Amino acid sequence: MNNYELAVVINGKVETEVKEAALEKIKGYIERFGGTIGEIDDWGKRRLAYEIDKVKEGYYYFIKFQSSSDAPAEIEKRIRIMEPVLRFLFKRLED
Repeated sequence: MNNYELAVVINGKVETEVKEAALEKIKGYIERFGGTIGEIDDWGKRRLAYEIDKVKEGYYYFIKFQSSSDAPAEIEKRIRIMEPVLRFLFKRLED
């Protein structure tokens, strides 16, 4: 099992229900592919460094989890097509 951190930026223009549903769906993907979620760091709504599709703000989340080495690729395939997600990044943490 490897330690990972997933940084996710969700569109700042969406309603609270859509934002929470997207976060729950991402957590579900992590658990579906054998991951165990550690802590979730919610940074709240922040201004983006640059505009993405005419959006200037986004909700930032940092999710730490443990999983096998093939899980991030499978999770990425599903996150990539989620509409409210503007950007995401996986990072493998050192043990």
